[in-house]
Amino acid sequence: MPERDSLEFDILFVGAGPASLAGAYHLSRLIEEHNSCIERGVRGGQKLGEISIAVIEKGREVNSHSFSGAILDPRALRELIPDFAKRGAPVVTPVVKDRIYYLTERGKCPLPLIPPPMSNHGNYVVSLGKFVAWLAEQCEEKGINVFPEFPGVELLFDGDRVVGVHSGDKGLDKDGRPKANYEPGPDLFAKVTVLGEGPRGTLTKRLVKKCHLDAGRAPQVYSLGMKETWQLATDRLPEGMVTHTLGYPLGPKLFGGGFLYMRRDGVLDVGLVVGLEYEDPRTDPHWLFGKWKQHPLVADLLHGAKLVSYGAKAIPEGGLFSQPRLLHDGVMIIGDAASFLNSQRLKGIHLAMKSGMLAAEAIFECFLANDFSLAGLESYPEKYRRSWAYEELYRVRNFHQAFHGGLFAGTLHAALQMISGGRGLRDPWPIGAGHERMRKLGVISAQESGGRTEGRMEGRGGSVATSIPLPPPHPSPSPFLPSSEKQYDPSITFDKLTDVFHSNTSHDEDQPCHLHVLDVNVCKDRCTYEYGNPCQYFCPAAVYEIVPREGGNIPFIHFSNCVHCKTCDIMDPYQIIDWVPPQGGDGPNYKNM
Repeated sequence: MPERDSLEFDILFVGAGPASLAGAYHLSRLIEEHNSCIERGVRGGQKLGEISIAVIEKGREVNSHSFSGAILDPRALRELIPDFAKRGAPVVTPVVKDRIYYLTERGKCPLPLIPPPMSNHGNYVVSLGKFVAWLAEQCEEKGINVFPEFPGVELLFDGDRVVGVHSGDKGLDKDGRPKANYEPGPDLFAKVTVLGEGPRGTLTKRLVKKCHLDAGRAPQVYSLGMKETWQLATDRLPEGMVTHTLGYPLGPKLFGGGFLYMRRDGVLDVGLVVGLEYEDPRTDPHWLFGKWKQHPLVADLLHGAKLVSYGAKAIPEGGLFSQPRLLHDGVMIIGDAASFLNSQRLKGIHLAMKSGMLAAEAIFECFLANDFSLAGLESYPEKYRRSWAYEELYRVRNFHQAFHGGLFAGTLHAALQMISGGRGLRDPWPIGAGHERMRKLGVISAQESGGRTEGRMEGRGGSVATSIPLPPPHPSPSPFLPSSEKQYDPSITFDKLTDVFHSNTSHDEDQPCHLHVLDVNVCKDRCTYEYGNPCQYFCPAAVYEIVPREGGNIPFIHFSNCVHCKTCDIMDPYQIIDWVPPQGGDGPNYKNM
């Protein structure tokens, strides 16, 4: 069996998203400028020697797993690369107009005024995949090593200090045995490891739990964003038109809304965001996405158009109060992994980039002082607290939490927060983890029957309402819609498997399953009776198929469908699904999303 190699770098970034790439680029530039100033006699001190910086990415290409809406606020980009336009940045579609509609089942009501946080004047409609690929090119021109197909699967510790990352093996069969093409993943060592894995990153999740980095913090809460890219037959919208929707089909209780972003060359981004904090375990976000597309506002645009691609991703919505401690000995956390997202503005790319840049500035000072201890890294959170990123997130620190009372109460509270600088009626506004809000079927049945409790039976895991409808989760494109409903159009609404096909997802099926159900007996003995196995509903990629067995259902996991959105890891009511990276290169291919 081949021996495991080890590679040493000065600085290691995990995840090739905007945060890591901006951080790596900024660090390299700071070192170059420092050495240049010393050469020219502008600054005293010693030149820094050759410093190795690496960025590892689990996708088959550097941008394969880059996914967002996306509207880019260029503030951080201008700081990082002032001449980004001359360098050919794929930031070519400025926003020309904003629209916001409140939708009813068949109608729409435009908001007469665009709230200032939702105004996108000066921003750009972008493909995050193309933008990340361009950022990676800028990094490589500076000699930064960018390695795709390198998933980080385990942090390496020396005592309590993080000293690097163990990267995943390739060529294991489904039982974990080496195949003929087996390649052990190397151990990657660094003075500082920077985690920019995105939302619910595996290494970040384990680090936060092991080192109690969330002590005194509010739980993180998430939404699920689903998006399709369509090629329109005609120019039905002007380039740079941005449309957001509230209301139908989410109703007053579900947090979220839809978006339509018009790019160049007739490319339209069509998406729905659904808060992962709902009460009804039968909630199927993908079905809601399909129902939203049947609304005339969306359907009229999509008739005659062609679906190009699909994807889904969790969105960290908790904001400032849900941010974990940003560092531990030998390691920093940046980007979505550290909740750098403004849920009021629906934007996080600029904040993720700024977080990476702030981390880079702290690391640069460590090089100057030759001190990479925890005390040396402490300037990162200090720089953050003095930055515009902190100021922006502080103003919206209670925004998402205020919507736990529903759309209308949340809108009122959001308005009060704008007036009071983010405080609102309570500061901090209490919040709980989204999966804790999910109610058992018996409770839902009692609510729907006006408090009556008849029609219940006792299962091995507790009582279950036998009369509660549990519609089939897939492959029907819209399981709740009767075939006679006139607005249903199968040319614009698809089943989950069809959408997965358009995500270009690919996994070698003869490898260990990367979705670990820690106790299958819970699925069979409790979840079947208590919640009706909600994994079959909340997954937007038809990964979980519930197979009836005597005494309770068990999940069959089609892990090859997985689009890496992390919803199952987030929303399982028992928190027994552990998402870990598959072998390097596997997963969706979002290059143009």
